[in-house]
Amino acid sequence: MEDSRPLPRALAPADLCRRCDPTRFEFRTTDELADLAGSLGQTRAADAILFGVGIRRDGFNIFAMGPEGMGRHALVRKLLERQAPGEAVPSDWCYVFNFQTPHKPRALRLPAGRAAKLQQDMARVVQDLRAAIPAAFETDEYRTRIQEIETEFDERQAKAIGDIGGRAREKRIALLRTPAGFGFAPMKPDKDEVMEPADFRKLAEPDQERVQEEIGSFQVELERALREIPKWRREAQRKVRELNREVTGASVGSLLEEIKAEYQGLPEVQAYLDAVRNDVLDHVEIFQQPKEGEQPTLFGIPLVRAEPGESPLQRYEVNVLIAGSADKGAPIVYEDNPSHDNLVGRIEHVARMGTLVTDFTLIKAGALHRANGGYLVLDALKVLTQPFAWEALKRALGSREIRAESLGQMLSLVSTVSLEPEPIPLDLKVVLVGQRVLYYLLHAYDPEFGSLFKVVADFEDDMPRDPGADLLYARLIATMARADKLRALDRAAVARAIEHGARLAGDTEKLSMHMLDLADLLRESDHFAAIAGRAVTAAGDVERAVRAREERAGRIRRRLQEEIARGTLLIDTAGERVGQVNGLSVATLGGFSFGAPHRITARVRLGSGRVVDIEREAELGGPIHSKGVLILSGYLAGRYAAKTPLSLAASLVFEQSYGGVEGDSASSAELYALLSALAEAPLRQSLAVTGSVNQHGDVQAIGGVNEKIEGFFDVCTARGLTGEQGVLIPEANVKHLMLKSEVVDAVAAGKFHVYPVASIDQGIEILTGVAAGQRDALGKFPEASVNGRVERRLAEFADRVRSFGRTAPAAGRPRREKK
Repeated sequence: MEDSRPLPRALAPADLCRRCDPTRFEFRTTDELADLAGSLGQTRAADAILFGVGIRRDGFNIFAMGPEGMGRHALVRKLLERQAPGEAVPSDWCYVFNFQTPHKPRALRLPAGRAAKLQQDMARVVQDLRAAIPAAFETDEYRTRIQEIETEFDERQAKAIGDIGGRAREKRIALLRTPAGFGFAPMKPDKDEVMEPADFRKLAEPDQERVQEEIGSFQVELERALREIPKWRREAQRKVRELNREVTGASVGSLLEEIKAEYQGLPEVQAYLDAVRNDVLDHVEIFQQPKEGEQPTLFGIPLVRAEPGESPLQRYEVNVLIAGSADKGAPIVYEDNPSHDNLVGRIEHVARMGTLVTDFTLIKAGALHRANGGYLVLDALKVLTQPFAWEALKRALGSREIRAESLGQMLSLVSTVSLEPEPIPLDLKVVLVGQRVLYYLLHAYDPEFGSLFKVVADFEDDMPRDPGADLLYARLIATMARADKLRALDRAAVARAIEHGARLAGDTEKLSMHMLDLADLLRESDHFAAIAGRAVTAAGDVERAVRAREERAGRIRRRLQEEIARGTLLIDTAGERVGQVNGLSVATLGGFSFGAPHRITARVRLGSGRVVDIEREAELGGPIHSKGVLILSGYLAGRYAAKTPLSLAASLVFEQSYGGVEGDSASSAELYALLSALAEAPLRQSLAVTGSVNQHGDVQAIGGVNEKIEGFFDVCTARGLTGEQGVLIPEANVKHLMLKSEVVDAVAAGKFHVYPVASIDQGIEILTGVAAGQRDALGKFPEASVNGRVERRLAEFADRVRSFGRTAPAAGRPRREKK
């Protein structure tokens, strides 16, 4: 590439930082500014959120993505709180006992505010029944009828056994009752006494056989009668239950009819109350109050078996899962710990007699239950890092129902009694808040994600800094200061905060939308204003907060500068060297970014046209850095060896670099070092270089330009500014300059310089002080120019390769042996 443009001049101080003039503001302090009502700089994200909230279709859940600290949660909550109050209040939900299938509790939907009322009504009914039913059993009529049933059973039993005993007596055989049961024995012929065994053996053998046959016959008949007794007992129990239903039916019916009247139009509740009525009538015995340690019995048999410690009346309780208010609108739930159980609910267990048991009253609501009918806001990373939470969320959104389940039971980790609650219909909007990389990874690798989260709200990292933006940013600062109960800021402090916002954005034409960083800056400035005893935060307080933040995080930066000053890390800031240049890099540790210079060296020799990247060969260079080095070969071959072989072997390295190197921002510096080594033209060590390069020699923009300039400036300052030092940056990065005041002041005093370059030719002229050179009409570079010297050196390499090729067969080709 031929560059005929004039050599660029160093930038003026005004080009190094776009100041915010506080005199442009008409206010004196932020107390005079109104709060900012809208979402500054996030119109697109806000529109996307409102669209996702407004469209009531399956799968249109929202993923709000952007870097941390951009105010994603605040904007989402603000927009939802604006929308939710005008929406319908969701229904209440509760679980009740399933009298047909006890391990599958039923879910009841009620209007908002009615679930707690049903719970109270059922508790009152149970209390009333515990008083009314025992009272009904205490009447003389009831006792008489119970006595009749018991007497009938006793008489029926006695008659059956008495008839057998009477017929046996006629045969002179006695029916005996013993502790072991009933038995038969022969009687004396002349007395009503049982015959002794010795007397029985004296009888004639035919008489003994006759008596034994008769006893056996009566024994069979007695066993047949005894087998009928349990059936008669069950008939008696049935009669008692019918009597109990008859006696308690009126009181039970009247109490439940009162409740049913309050829940007209709710067929599920009506059906449940009918089931309660039938179950109470079937189990009225549990409402009696036995003595401590006893259970209700009928003929010695417990009528209702309860687990130790469990009340049989628990089956009539109402487990209120969600109880809303009729005047609050749709719920907004933010679940900070979105584990599986916290999302879909859980079924708790209690230990009884050494085992774990549960019931429907131990079903607990999750975030999906609480947000049902409204909005659920989740942190995407937290959901993805909780075991089984992401799959549970997708399953609930896909099936549009919530199934409360025990995670231990689901994974077969716990072998115990569990429940299968009836699922609850799900109707809500889920807003996931996360970084962009999570959204793109989920979209690429989870086939269900795209169908469940169809709306993306992409938050801007920055906003344009147009003429009206500074005032809007000032209002944002005022709003945040008031919300955090901070001191008001004067207009100079606001101007300094705006400049800091542009520095964070890394662009004079942008302002950072990193709300967390801005809020922290305001808090820290307020702290320093309090130390100074000021009622209003001043520009000096903001400046002090910025400096203090850098100082707190700058230990490693200071150590690097110290080692450079001591000569441990070799960096020259004066003199000239061939094949050596100061490159610039930027490091980010713990959110703090700083720049530092690195010595880059190049060596050249005769070879096959390969430029060796030592960083890559040592597996310390990343792919982007390696790409930048490979571009250098294309530039050299295209510009200097288009018609001859590129017979070059070169090596490039970051000296004293013991960690990974990534990025292509040093490729222009590497090319300068390479050209210097080829042309044997020394480079000024008082200058540092940053910028990437393409195959045509254009210098391209890079990131972290402010930190890189300041990193070299600090090294030069420590050694003493001479007026010769400076930095070469890409011309395209001029609009990104927001340098600290020390650099701007040094440039204004002529002690430091920042040169914008658009091409390698411009940069090499500044670094060498020698003209780069342009091709003439014959296509030749001037011999004394840098480009001419490079081209001549490469031509010499090519000639030597050709000469080696002519002599190589005789000198180096192995002889072929005859066979």
